Amino acid sequence: MSFLTDALSYIFTAANWGGPAGLTARIVEHLEYTFVAVVFSALIAVPLGMLIGHTRRGTFLVVTGVNALRALPTLGVLLLGVLLWGLGLVPPTVALMLLGIPPLLAGTYAGIANVDPAVVDAARSMGMTERRVLFRVETPIAMPLILGGLRTSVLQIVATATVAAYASLGGLGRYLIDGIKVREFSIALVGALLVTALALILDAALALAVWLSVPGTGRLATVGRRMPQPFLSDEVAVESRPRSTSQSSFSARSD
Repeated sequence: MSFLTDALSYIFTAANWGGPAGLTARIVEHLEYTFVAVVFSALIAVPLGMLIGHTRRGTFLVVTGVNALRALPTLGVLLLGVLLWGLGLVPPTVALMLLGIPPLLAGTYAGIANVDPAVVDAARSMGMTERRVLFRVETPIAMPLILGGLRTSVLQIVATATVAAYASLGGLGRYLIDGIKVREFSIALVGALLVTALALILDAALALAVWLSVPGTGRLATVGRRMPQPFLSDEVAVESRPRSTSQSSFSARSD
């Protein structure tokens, strides 16, 4: 329990949040590594999953590719990347990409491929091109599964981005590695607690996005209507105000 008490005391001490090696800087670095890896994973997995799901060709590639990438050890890929490209941002980004591509690819493919064929045939019979069918019919219906794959990908990447510290980078992994190195296990626990909290926050935000994106529920439109509207300027308010009875009668007599 002393480790947990010391770790919580370290987190709730305001002085530890400032500076270039403080908690704020480490969290921002961790989010940067996560964002870069997720973006590159999405650029590869989402178009490929949409193409395969729409054409129904290459399903074997998705199954074997996803299983193969999931079998790769992230730390082993990171060390191989360090040997190939040296220390820096490239090795952890590649290692985290290989971790983030499988759920995104599987979710995108499953979402597009499971769209009701009757809906797709109806869109084609209306004269829609294949591109419009994909982006205006299949993608909106498949959005919950696509976002579900993104949710899994982000959760796995943010939880594993601590390996960036092995490539002489920052992030919350520095607390884990440095704490274990100097046998300050409370510092290592600080990194573990913050990674867990960050993963839970991002997972909750993406779970809300999945819930809002379910088609046919109108949840997203309801949230949009509840958002506060910007205040109108005085001129716009005066122009939009209905005219009084005397003004209306005067306009009628003048006509």
